[in-house]
Amino acid sequence: MKFFADTADIPAIKELNDLGMIDGVTTNPSIIKKSGRDILEVTKEICDIVDGPVSAEVTAIDADTMIAEGRKLAKIADNIAVKVPLTWDGLKACKVLTDEGSMVNVTLCFSANQALLAAKAGATFISPFIGRLDDINLDGIELIEDIRTIYDNYGYETQILAASIRSVNHMKDCALVGADVATAPPSVIEAMAKHVLTDKGLDAFLADIKAAGIKIL
Repeated sequence: MKFFADTADIPAIKELNDLGMIDGVTTNPSIIKKSGRDILEVTKEICDIVDGPVSAEVTAIDADTMIAEGRKLAKIADNIAVKVPLTWDGLKACKVLTDEGSMVNVTLCFSANQALLAAKAGATFISPFIGRLDDINLDGIELIEDIRTIYDNYGYETQILAASIRSVNHMKDCALVGADVATAPPSVIEAMAKHVLTDKGLDAFLADIKAAGIKIL
């Protein structure tokens, strides 16, 4: 499963990329707002750091303007994935931009039917929001499973990009059910390395190292 960093935090992206922990980046209007920077400027900087897809989202809601914005975003770098919402107009924009050779990430997916439509429109990525489904007592991971089954049934090449990830358990569960990509905040990716028994074991080792006077360098 590929990891994307869901952030516009440049130092965090650089650290994760240098460690080989991420394969791409996703952004959205809320993330861009938090960065306090111009969308074109910060997106270009991210594209210069990572080799994989960088999702940049349109701001329009009608198809024609989404297409125009998507074309402008796609000119930022070859690794841009234009992000459009899963609406009828978004699907229209997806079809046009995909046919023109752009990667397209269809976002705000909350049902298997929506994911099926996105695949038929040629989406490169479909982004089901599992955390937001969990918030309303629906099973976000079950949606990933359903999409996986449908795509496998018919050979769709659209990649399942699990989004709205809130925890390390979400990451594990997405891997278990076959998501192609999981995009998560850097804090969640880093938290995957943590375990209370690892900390306990390391404390014991450090105590023994001190008591025995063990030195390597």
